[in-house]
Amino acid sequence: MHKNTENIQNFWIVGINYKKTDASVRGLFAVNTHQYDYLLSIAPDYGLKEFFIVSTCNRTEIYGICSHPQQLIDLISNVTQGDAATFTKLSYNKNACEAIVHLYNVAAGLDSQILGDFEILGQIKMAVKQSKTQGFIGAFTDRLVNSVLQSAKAIKTHTALSSGTVSVSFAATQYIKQNVTAIKDKKILLVGMGKIGRSTCRNLVHYLDTTNITLINRTEETAVAFAEELKLVFAPIAQLQEEIDQSDIIIVSTNSSQPVILKENVQKNGQKLFIDLSVPCNVEETIQYLPGITLINVDALSKIKDETLENRKEEVPKAINIINKHIIEFKEWCERRKYVPVLKEVKNKLQEMYVGSLLLQPAGQGQEETIQAVINHLATKMREHNTPGCNYIAAINDFIACHE
Repeated sequence: MHKNTENIQNFWIVGINYKKTDASVRGLFAVNTHQYDYLLSIAPDYGLKEFFIVSTCNRTEIYGICSHPQQLIDLISNVTQGDAATFTKLSYNKNACEAIVHLYNVAAGLDSQILGDFEILGQIKMAVKQSKTQGFIGAFTDRLVNSVLQSAKAIKTHTALSSGTVSVSFAATQYIKQNVTAIKDKKILLVGMGKIGRSTCRNLVHYLDTTNITLINRTEETAVAFAEELKLVFAPIAQLQEEIDQSDIIIVSTNSSQPVILKENVQKNGQKLFIDLSVPCNVEETIQYLPGITLINVDALSKIKDETLENRKEEVPKAINIINKHIIEFKEWCERRKYVPVLKEVKNKLQEMYVGSLLLQPAGQGQEETIQAVINHLATKMREHNTPGCNYIAAINDFIACHE
């Protein structure tokens, strides 16, 4: 079996997502950047040479070429808080073409918790880039991912699957709009200024028409710059407790492996809304049992439905058609690639024959072009008839005939 055929048959994805696990469980298997680097360093110990990991608030999935999916499960369980037995029980795995289709669907936003959420596309790019820098993206995976990204971009361009504004950050804004009165009189605290935090902040300003927002980030310069851009207020991380006490709405979008807001931080009585956009959860879940406290996480936000989301559902068949076309092209590439070793071997043999004793004429101008023409003809016949041995002999005869 040729290597590219082997790659398809040995291509696996194992993972957990929002469909079977809640945010607290997904948080046990979240992989941050530093953990990813460590997994890359130990991957050879698990027999892995080609893989990448996508870890978001909705899913943790590992894609790789291996002989058994347990290799992937054991690797990812090495650094996360969860154990391999739990992951195996809650996870799904897909192999070969089914795994390939899954990756296309994920990148397109068809498998997102909020349909058409294209933030996943950037997350896939970053995951592949991190694996590639350490040499864990080979020709097969590189070609597959490029095809997947092209498919997703075509879907974004030629369908309305991503039309309107529907995302976790937008859903948080919509929740506030639908459940909080006199919003302009409410003080909002936003903790964490990563990509989701910045997106949420812009949505708050735009859709709620309020600037009564205070920003806190561990790297203070980031909060200062963003606050100046949107004419908001920033506060140092040392004032987190004070800002929690004074705020009515606290939105947390940090990237910590442990909660950054604990039950003990909620000291003042009164009505407070906490929205936790982090996975693993960065707001201690027990605060929801305190008087006057409401706690909302990404799973609750994903249930918000609106007209935009319904319109997106109508675009799904168009997206699937685009995906199918790209999958066919990718499989055709794989099919062509399986003949490459034979073609290289024949080309080398023809070059040896030309400079050896078999063909005694002096080198003629355009000789390399003649060899390539023979190889191209051979490639066509191999695809049409799939008889590499016979075609090998035919190619040599064709080449000899050119010199008679």
